[in-house]
Amino acid sequence: MDITTEPTAKRQEADAPNEGAAPTTPRYSRRLSDKILIAFHHACDQGDFEVAEQLLHVLEMMLTRRPLTPDGTRRRNMESLVAAHERLWHLRHAETKDL
Repeated sequence: MDITTEPTAKRQEADAPNEGAAPTTPRYSRRLSDKILIAFHHACDQGDFEVAEQLLHVLEMMLTRRPLTPDGTRRRNMESLVAAHERLWHLRHAETKDL
């Protein structure tokens, strides 16, 4: 049963290794931390808060360890991490406000 939507197929093509390119070009179009953040938002959209929390823990571990290269994006990465924690908190506590 092979069901793929066109946006998913396009995203997979964009993330696939660029086999015919010169070795100086990046192999993937997104960083692993970006993909984990996207997966976190997808889990939130699906209402799977346990998976979203685990993805946040992985993302937090990746962003708080010593950076391999100083690229100057640490502040933006940390802001994204805080925003993700806030989103999960609001989604989990929205149920208690309705009661």
